[in-house]
Amino acid sequence: MMSVMTIVSVLFILGGLFFFTTATIGLIRFPDFFTRLHATGKGDTLAVFLSLLGLALYEGFSLTGLKIVIIAIFMFIAQPTATHAISKAGLRFGLKPWMREEDRK
Repeated sequence: MMSVMTIVSVLFILGGLFFFTTATIGLIRFPDFFTRLHATGKGDTLAVFLSLLGLALYEGFSLTGLKIVIIAIFMFIAQPTATHAISKAGLRFGLKPWMREEDRK
């Protein structure tokens, strides 16, 4: 029989898999650089955080679990910062954000 901690960790990992999938769909379906970057930046940040938190819970309260939590916190801070830097570089390069036709007038 599975323990409660195992079930919770599997739910966190499945939640991370869901957000990885939705971010990938956003990367494929959205029209321009900035909307694609937004989808992957938000989705991947939450997906990595949930997946690593699930792995840490599965590992239990040990040194390895603590290392996984530290990696999750670092990724939770580093990924949005990297997304911001990439979008700023896109603006400096001259990429224009996508707009609907009726908004361009």
